[in-house]
Amino acid sequence: MKVLITGVAGFLGSHLGDAMLADGHEVVGVDSLIGGELGNVPAKVSFHQFDCNDFNHLQRISSGCEIFYHCAATAYEGLSVFSPHVVTQNTLGASVAVFSAAIANGAKRIVNCSSMARYGALASPFTEDQTPKPQDPYGIGKLAAEHMLRNLCEVHGVEYVIAVPHNIIGPRQKWDDPYRNVASIMINLMLQGRQPIIYGTGAQRRCFSFVDDCLYCLKEMAFRDNVVGEIINIGPDEETITILELAERIANQLQFNLDPIFMPGRPQEVEHATCSSDKARRLLQYETTVDLETGLARMIEAIRQKGTREFKYHLDLEIVSDKTPATWKNRLF
Repeated sequence: MKVLITGVAGFLGSHLGDAMLADGHEVVGVDSLIGGELGNVPAKVSFHQFDCNDFNHLQRISSGCEIFYHCAATAYEGLSVFSPHVVTQNTLGASVAVFSAAIANGAKRIVNCSSMARYGALASPFTEDQTPKPQDPYGIGKLAAEHMLRNLCEVHGVEYVIAVPHNIIGPRQKWDDPYRNVASIMINLMLQGRQPIIYGTGAQRRCFSFVDDCLYCLKEMAFRDNVVGEIINIGPDEETITILELAERIANQLQFNLDPIFMPGRPQEVEHATCSSDKARRLLQYETTVDLETGLARMIEAIRQKGTREFKYHLDLEIVSDKTPATWKNRLF
């Protein structure tokens, strides 16, 4: 099939591009490079660099694509409280442009990557039948995009599936981004001999998903009939750990003398955020293939090979107040 992937220069999108090409599909890719890197784009992808908000350009280059994977977003949950305009524009606005282009071009199916942020501070592990209650602009934008997708596809007769990844890790994840990707930030700092910064007490509980386990689910979502119209959490629900324990795991692998720097907690951060994978097991026969220790080791090796980097504050803070984390306001990373 001919497949379109938005965010193809990013972490998840580039791995998905590799997977689709390996399965014999023709891949068209789009990325603005706000959060991606040109070097991530698979060589055989027909790549176009522009913003997904550009509907006319998007419709033109996606002509003939049967499957649309929407992975692109300014996926900055914590930052969205302080830069809500750019995050919402590139989450909700860009999503509507992608969905509209897909429908206008007669696509068979849209696989939309939502976010665990849709759930907010509900009781965890989060399940797909819970009524979402997002706590920040990013989560609100992701949930609104789901509503738009459902409405447009039902009106125009296009199949859709909503994937809900959570805390994906692996090679190619940006490690010089001060706003997101906690594991990559910690690895980059420790490899430089610097202590990691932890917001709050570090007792926030998370479950990290190695990218390969998410790719299996995304591939299946494009072709199975039993997932049409479904919302499905993807990635493992095993090995739930705290952020402080994550730092300890990384430090142990690096043989680093850990003494974290603790900073005040970030506004609207959810304390316990983990997802149930039971629905993915039932509908997709999902099984976790990469445990956390192995996933972190692969990330460390990838960053070592490419070298540590200085952090790049590539997105401006739109709202600066006494609630804005000093790590961003004063560029402490």
